[in-house]
Amino acid sequence: MKRLIVYAAVAAALMVGTGARASVTVIGGGLAEACAKAALAGRSEFRFEASCTEAIDQEQLNARDRAGTYVNRGILRLRRQDFVAATKDFNQAVKVKPDLGEAYVNRGAASIGQHRYADGLTDLNKGIQLGVEEPAKAYYNRALAYEGLDDIKSAYFDYQKAVELSPDWSAPKQELARFHVEPKN
Repeated sequence: MKRLIVYAAVAAALMVGTGARASVTVIGGGLAEACAKAALAGRSEFRFEASCTEAIDQEQLNARDRAGTYVNRGILRLRRQDFVAATKDFNQAVKVKPDLGEAYVNRGAASIGQHRYADGLTDLNKGIQLGVEEPAKAYYNRALAYEGLDDIKSAYFDYQKAVELSPDWSAPKQELARFHVEPKN
């Protein structure tokens, strides 16, 4: 059996701006749904964050929708690279619904943005274990964490997994293009 050596051609730019976030769908109308739609649409404006805050403060939400609204507000903050505020939202989501994988995946992304790769890896592993609606994003973010920890081989395999799970998504394919794989003698 041949073993593989994996090399990254160039160190990845670990920018949260290119990282993947896993939003939570909230249905039923109102501010929480508007917050979810903003997160899904890639928005980051403060007016959408205000909708999320109003939903959290004023709407009667079940545990999943309340936690999801914290996640979605955190995503809006994460897009603006407000890592501290985003992390607080993800922490609140975990308190409300500890089995919501998206809260961990996004908290992991915030840690990556702060170059705290080991913390990010722990949260990403937990999110993957719990399950998420878009697992390709979790594997992509975990690959970024592995690269930050100089574990190039694990990063390569997670980028591959992201492509396998979401073959039309270009971001992990672009990352894989930087790698050179050759058999180990």
